[in-house]
Amino acid sequence: MIYSALIRPILFQFDPERSHDLALDVLGALGPLSTLLAGPGPRTPDPALEIEVAGLRFPNPVGLAGGFDKAARALRAWPALGFGFAEIGTVTALPQPGNPRPRVFRLPADAALINRLGFNSPGAEVVARRLAALPRPHPIPIGVNIGRNAVVPNDAALENYLFSFEWLHPYADFLVANISSPNTPELRGLQVREIASALLEGLAQRNRALGEKPLFAKIAPDLSEAELADLVAAMSGRVHGIVATNTTIQREGLQSAERDEAGGLSGRPLRDLSTQVIRTLWRLTGGRVPIIGVGGILTAGDAYEKIKAGASLIELYTGFVYGGPTTARQVAGGLRQLLMRDGFGTLVQAVGASARV
Repeated sequence: MIYSALIRPILFQFDPERSHDLALDVLGALGPLSTLLAGPGPRTPDPALEIEVAGLRFPNPVGLAGGFDKAARALRAWPALGFGFAEIGTVTALPQPGNPRPRVFRLPADAALINRLGFNSPGAEVVARRLAALPRPHPIPIGVNIGRNAVVPNDAALENYLFSFEWLHPYADFLVANISSPNTPELRGLQVREIASALLEGLAQRNRALGEKPLFAKIAPDLSEAELADLVAAMSGRVHGIVATNTTIQREGLQSAERDEAGGLSGRPLRDLSTQVIRTLWRLTGGRVPIIGVGGILTAGDAYEKIKAGASLIELYTGFVYGGPTTARQVAGGLRQLLMRDGFGTLVQAVGASARV
């Protein structure tokens, strides 16, 4: 309440990217003391919300989405705020500034954001050093999302991804190959079946050589069912799970003045589209491949809808921007109530419940 009534109006007076950087500075400085900002809610794991995915134990299914803490600047804040895991990145092999500013836009009338950041990253070596400094074991699983540098063509992408993979693999609990951002030229071309197969096979081989860790692929929401089926085939035997979805390039029904800005759209307008992709993926995989659901989650109800569609875990980005530091605990607490309401004793029992119909 304090955030929405007092803090958010102040932050929203500033450029969105400047506000974002300020928030990361504060959370990075506070570290574990960020729990003071998290509001009421359980401080200990709730057995009903605990879940094992790809061999990792998650204290709750509410994660921080890739793209928020791109450079691992606030690693110790995320468990303090009640997140059950955090996905860092996207991290590129070599440092790059990303696209020219301004490149982040708020759409308050739509509870949405548009960004065209373009993988601004300090590079894999810098992020690896920050992760290495984090005490182990991590209180929550830490995933690292990797993508290719903008100057690297798709036919040379594998080597670029492998550079990041080798630097970050020792320090990540799981890794995510981002092949779906709309803000790096031609990156979504990596989702073509033959190209995706080759890229993910190369990563899978190196993953096994380094000591296998869970590997996910992050995909776009703007794919047909046939394209999703091709991607599932490309991922089979190569990845352990799917992150669904990235931002969308669609713009239907938006009210805000910034609706025509180029970039990826996130927030409420993405909610139903990403949920439908999750439901389709769950059916295509027979519910055997873990899905991390992301896109338009602002409330516990939004998260629950994705879980019932087939997501074992969910992630917040835009919902965290609009909801503030209490959001993760509120969503987790709300999920517990919804599970009880529907007679589910554990989160696992709810995964895919609506997709089975």
